[in-house]
Amino acid sequence: MPFWYFCKSMRYQIVLSYDGSDYCGWQYQPRERSVQQVLEEALSTLLRTPVSVTGAGRTDTSVNAAGYVAHFDVEPALPDPAQLAYRLNALLPSSVVVTEIRPAAPDFHARFQAREREYTYFLNRKKDPFVEKFSYRCTFPLDFEAMNTAAAALLGTHDFSCFEKTGGDNKTSICTVTKALWEPYAPVIAAHPAGCYWRFTVCADRFLRNMVRAIVGTLLEVGRGRRTPEEFARLVGGGTRSQAGESVPGHALFLSRLDY
Repeated sequence: MPFWYFCKSMRYQIVLSYDGSDYCGWQYQPRERSVQQVLEEALSTLLRTPVSVTGAGRTDTSVNAAGYVAHFDVEPALPDPAQLAYRLNALLPSSVVVTEIRPAAPDFHARFQAREREYTYFLNRKKDPFVEKFSYRCTFPLDFEAMNTAAAALLGTHDFSCFEKTGGDNKTSICTVTKALWEPYAPVIAAHPAGCYWRFTVCADRFLRNMVRAIVGTLLEVGRGRRTPEEFARLVGGGTRSQAGESVPGHALFLSRLDY
């Protein structure tokens, strides 16, 4: 075992997934319920000491996450992290599930050491009771080929302030996008045939507040013929938030992968 395993104070990595419907997002907000808050309260109750949890990043109100990573410190070291995960799941609401707790290096940081993040946005073309809690219904005719042509302009390193919610506190709006693609998918149970269900996947080293929802909303305008792929590219090249489209609802958005 590495030397830090025997240190008196231990850092742990915690992996969880959550349905964001009932939360203001991951991060603690005064007078609102957050995922961070309910997790810290549960950990503090079980460990009988105040516990502060640091997450991989913010998620917006009602946005979901699968395989979200966070870290916390506790003293002394946990005798059985798996048992703590079991007890946490018994205490946490059904909308949050802890899948793993494991020892981490003392300098591990869930936010700063994440090399790439992936978000997925789900879209259904017809009413379907089996997907609509986590999918955005859009029945307008859409040109997905034009939307993918436009999405290609996102690839590379750009200043994405045109898709950033105003009032953010980021030191920089520059992000590097490595994937941006619309593709059809097949739900496990669906009311309609293939072709009615689409997802947008975007990967980057970092994301700005509200960035993915604003990108999707603007791409839908391309799909509806309200702007061209060339106009979208010019927006990415130096536009402002007021020139971009409206943000789509958060319930269909997932933080779907984190790479370290």
